[in-house]
Amino acid sequence: MKIQQLAREHQIIVTSASLLGWDQETYMPESAASFRAEQLSWLSSRAHELCTSAAWHDALENAARQTDPGDSATSACLREMKRRYHLAAKLPVELVAAETSASSISKHAWAQARKDNDYQRFVPHLQGLVDIARQKAELWGYSNEPYDALLDCHERGATTASISVLFDGLRSPLARLARAAVMRSNSHAKPLPAGPYPEENQKIFNELIARDIGFDYNAGRIDTTAHPFCTTLGPRDIRLTTRYEVHDFTSSLFGVLHEAGHGMYEQGLPGTQPGMASDDAVSLGIHESQSRLWENHVGRSLPFWEKWYPKACDLFPQLRDFSLADFMSFVQRAEFSPIRVEADEATYDLHILLRFDIERRIFRDQLPLAELPEAWNEAYRELFGETPVDDTHGCLQDIHWSMGAFGYFPTYTLGNLHAAQLYRSAAKDDNIHRSLAVANYQPLLLWLRENIHRHGALFEPAELVTRATGEAPDARHHLTHLQERYLGGADY
Repeated sequence: MKIQQLAREHQIIVTSASLLGWDQETYMPESAASFRAEQLSWLSSRAHELCTSAAWHDALENAARQTDPGDSATSACLREMKRRYHLAAKLPVELVAAETSASSISKHAWAQARKDNDYQRFVPHLQGLVDIARQKAELWGYSNEPYDALLDCHERGATTASISVLFDGLRSPLARLARAAVMRSNSHAKPLPAGPYPEENQKIFNELIARDIGFDYNAGRIDTTAHPFCTTLGPRDIRLTTRYEVHDFTSSLFGVLHEAGHGMYEQGLPGTQPGMASDDAVSLGIHESQSRLWENHVGRSLPFWEKWYPKACDLFPQLRDFSLADFMSFVQRAEFSPIRVEADEATYDLHILLRFDIERRIFRDQLPLAELPEAWNEAYRELFGETPVDDTHGCLQDIHWSMGAFGYFPTYTLGNLHAAQLYRSAAKDDNIHRSLAVANYQPLLLWLRENIHRHGALFEPAELVTRATGEAPDARHHLTHLQERYLGGADY
């Protein structure tokens, strides 16, 4: 059997599991959690058995022998498929099934612990997932420390050492910039007029904007959940989720812009060979670059709101006496928030630096899980100058650990860095520059389709950014963007 056929079968299994996962986070009744864990565990086992089978291995080898050496795209696709095969083949199916079952149950335990501010209730589930992650790291192998293996799983080619050097270099300038931005906002940012902002009107507004920037509703939809996410249920079935705050319509809107960025990346993949690397996103860092680009570089820009603020005023009448200038001071405000998903651009990366340090210490055996809340609060106090009011607003706030997604958090900051570099490079095109000025985003989306989306996973993330922008990934673009937006170009 050809590798394309096997990959398609594998994709059918994986996306069927994704459908059950999407339902679990949106409409599934709470009492169904136990059996849903069995369903997901069974599907993950079948998918793992297929992609580590002798048939899969032989099909990859046959495809490599039959590929013309001059066919660089197919060769790159097969190299990545082989890399994934060797990683998967190192994991016993029992471990994969155990992780899927544990994470499914853990998500519900986390949600209840977060609701009740009861970290100790979550500890046994977290410990189980950490133990599984350690086993995976040992089976995969690593150069220096277990976290290398977990990080590479999410961001191909990244190492703990390289991320540590990058983050150490960012820590001081980001901290100085964040403090200055918060002080500046405190002196001039205006609060949003009081709600309520009806949920139904928010849904109308969100859909209008998502369609306008390029999210294809014939190949996707938006639903409601507690923790916003984007998931792919097939080559042309992209599901976005959001949550609504009756006192602040922008919370849901920026969530939709963020998830639509993910969704448009998925919709922009070729879609011709499901399950093959050529049809898959290259990394979470690149994925996050798309969501942060649309959420922040587009969604918090003045041209965007010059176009959409009149419609916002129609849907939410309390805005009519709130000037566009005052509204811009609100959406471009900087403030220290304990909640990562509610953090602004100027302070967001500090949340990631904290999580990277915590995760690294866990997998270096330097932080027992029983002591995690105290370690979290101490690190937060060092970065933000205050302490979270409780664990719900501290170490329990993110869903990622309940999913076993260790090594994931650094990709958010990598995404911010890539987003700034890609946006600046695209804007050098005169047509795109003029279009951005009038909030026409079709040329920008087409540029991303050409330079990022269509390549799938054929290039490593750093190479993809270099090919798109003409230079290696560089943090200075992100720092320049933050300085210009939040400090007016002042020296930070």
